[in-house]
Amino acid sequence: MPGFRVEQVRTCIAPAIVAVGLLTACGTWQRVGVQPHPQAVPALSQFFDASTIYRAMGFVVGGGPLPFVASLHFFAGTTPDSTTGVFAMSLANHALSFRRADSGFVAVYHVDLTLRADSSVAFRRAGDETVRVRSFQETLRVDESIVFQQFFTVRPGIYTVRVVVRDRNGPGYAESQIRDTVRRFEAPGLGGPIPTYQGAGRTRLDALPDVVVNPRATLPYGADSLRFYVEGYGLPPGTRLAARVLDPDSVVLWNADLTLGGGPIASALFVINPGDLPVGRAEFEVRALGATARVAAPFLVTFSEFWAIANFDQMVDVLRYFDRQDLVAKLKAAPRDQRAAAWREFYRASDPVPITPENEALDEYFHRVEVASLRFPEPGIPGWRTDRGEVFIALGDPDEIIDATNQVANGARFIQWGYTNLRLTLVFQDETGFGEFRLTPLSRSEYQRVLARVRREQ
Repeated sequence: MPGFRVEQVRTCIAPAIVAVGLLTACGTWQRVGVQPHPQAVPALSQFFDASTIYRAMGFVVGGGPLPFVASLHFFAGTTPDSTTGVFAMSLANHALSFRRADSGFVAVYHVDLTLRADSSVAFRRAGDETVRVRSFQETLRVDESIVFQQFFTVRPGIYTVRVVVRDRNGPGYAESQIRDTVRRFEAPGLGGPIPTYQGAGRTRLDALPDVVVNPRATLPYGADSLRFYVEGYGLPPGTRLAARVLDPDSVVLWNADLTLGGGPIASALFVINPGDLPVGRAEFEVRALGATARVAAPFLVTFSEFWAIANFDQMVDVLRYFDRQDLVAKLKAAPRDQRAAAWREFYRASDPVPITPENEALDEYFHRVEVASLRFPEPGIPGWRTDRGEVFIALGDPDEIIDATNQVANGARFIQWGYTNLRLTLVFQDETGFGEFRLTPLSRSEYQRVLARVRREQ
């Protein structure tokens, strides 16, 4: 794309390629170098319902065959009647159609972004973006590794934001729109906080901030630092900024303070270290001490790149089948103000390979939850909560399956699973006739006996 350059940069997670817009102030930022999930399924789990979580956070969410998550953030413009905004969107490699090229594989997607006030268009940008990867494995990545961002300047007001994304090499398409308020910035005041991957910000109002935005305001637990960029306008030199993280019940999970420089614009970057926060949704709040300026933004700490979990209690509930129930019990018992420490200890104690940033045991566990949710749903019950889902998560796939759902034994249809090495045979019966398959009492007893043995031997 004319007017773009490519730079090689590095985050704490992995190397990345950044395409920075020199003339159009837009571009694609792609994280590369992290291998895809070894057993990835085609889409994010319905159980974790990432779309609902991000919509509740006020983001633009596109579904269908080309899902994306996008957010808008605003800075002060050159005058009180102008506001600079940045639209940032993330999507996954696997959602795009890649074609082989001389240097690897190439995908092209089209973005159409429109901000409309009443019946007039205040801003529109439509164009194609190119994604290049070196290996076929990179095309299969299910994490949202591609970041597109576009800067714009509009007048303060209420806008309808419409986003359309198309795959140029395939049928993928997604569209979404929201109503958003573009605020007016006046001195003294604050702008942000804006979740970022990297960047130094800016020192002049007539310049665009040098930042790569984290569109989902989401970070996998323990993988990298969480960064929030804040700008101050017309605040006295030496103004202290007090930041804190609040959970949904307003419990303070983290706090810190920084000093701003003086001048028409000054900036600060707050960094939250890996593992400082528990899993779940929270709010990052910044106040200027001695002034009324206050800004806040929602964010999400997840278990990994592949799952979006809204809160700590949900996480503990999903861990009901995890091997280390002694550790899960400690999580349940942790007071709210000690959840970050409790989760940090749980993560450390359950990690089979501490030298890697991932927790392989939890990754495999949640992958099984994902698969169970897709394979074994029953009327009114998500797949991971059914008896078959429970057994699959705990023991994995059976070696033999006898499906007798078209037959009746003792007045009920049944499915039989066999685990050869465990010398275990389990029978799930549908006694109601409504597709609700339950372990028979004898099978439940045998399952619990064998599971206890397996856990002792690990």
